[in-house]
Amino acid sequence: MSNLSDYINELKTAEAFSKQSLVFDEEYTGNTIIQYKRKRVREHVLQLVKPSSSILELNCGTGEDALYFAQGGHKVHATDVSEGMLARLREKKSLFSFGENITTELCSFNQLEALQNKGPFDAIFSNFGGLNCTSELDNVLASLDALLKPGGVVTLVIIPPFCLWETLLFFKGQFKTASRRFFSSKGRKAHIEGVYFKCWYYKPGFVTNCLKENFALQKLEGLCTLVPPSYMEGFAEKHPKLYRYLIAKEESLKESWPWRSIGDYFIISLQKKK
Repeated sequence: MSNLSDYINELKTAEAFSKQSLVFDEEYTGNTIIQYKRKRVREHVLQLVKPSSSILELNCGTGEDALYFAQGGHKVHATDVSEGMLARLREKKSLFSFGENITTELCSFNQLEALQNKGPFDAIFSNFGGLNCTSELDNVLASLDALLKPGGVVTLVIIPPFCLWETLLFFKGQFKTASRRFFSSKGRKAHIEGVYFKCWYYKPGFVTNCLKENFALQKLEGLCTLVPPSYMEGFAEKHPKLYRYLIAKEESLKESWPWRSIGDYFIISLQKKK
């Protein structure tokens, strides 16, 4: 990291997510839309990675995705800046025989040069906007090449600066939520468990431009473009027919312009040139 403010922000982020680790699974496992999001992301990844791949996961959280890929026969090196999140993952992986496919390491994605396990890996994966917690995503992306085998794939799930659903909240008078991604070049405050930190929003073009020299775009799709964001709890249960219709429409439009870049997230995969 190049400055003190980024370092302090990372410490705050680690503190926030360590506190949340105690309740994270209980709060989110039962959320229907979060399960939809995980399913979409996993399907995307599995279309691109080969069987028995080695995967470096950034901001792994409590390890739900690491456990899923490990159960499927992949080797996952799960990293996070939050000791609390990693402790929860270690507890969970000890319960399963396939937990042997998972290794863990406390490491910031801002300091991947300090990784003990440098691979190289078949794939690098980051889910649900963890990379939005840095103002230096360009530096993070620049560090991925050295950790990836030729032909390897990077899959990132990132929060963009425009979300159709959030913009529509203007009409419900929820101006703060509707505008929170606007004018965010200097970062916007977020808070978890009473701890405040900053996050930044990025377009797909930012990612492809940073990696264009050594990577080729493989797949880009919007996530929760027509399906509402997961913080709209109970939507799927209150409106089951509408929810199923929105899923079907999103599936048909997810890779089309402009839907691929105006969701709550976008999923982007790039392959390292051989």
